[in-house]
Amino acid sequence: MTAEQEVLLVALVDLSADVDAGRRYEDAVLALLGRHGGRLERRLRTGDGKTEVHVIRFAARAGLDAFLVDPERVALRAELGDTAPVTRVLEVRDV
Repeated sequence: MTAEQEVLLVALVDLSADVDAGRRYEDAVLALLGRHGGRLERRLRTGDGKTEVHVIRFAARAGLDAFLVDPERVALRAELGDTAPVTRVLEVRDV
């Protein structure tokens, strides 16, 4: 049996639909990472405050999968509807 490898992600988060609501949402969902074996390594914001960059590491892919369907995360996103942040997630590796 082989151990699952860590998963390293970079998330590009567009908050421009509603910056304040988007930041509150991100604060709330990033706090859920730990319950799924994830951790936020860096959280960066552009000068205009409309985009964030998150560097996130999960101990295993199963943790990422569980985070994506976490009922609390899904409910928070549904509350925002069309003003929810638009996020592009890239799986990356050290070079």
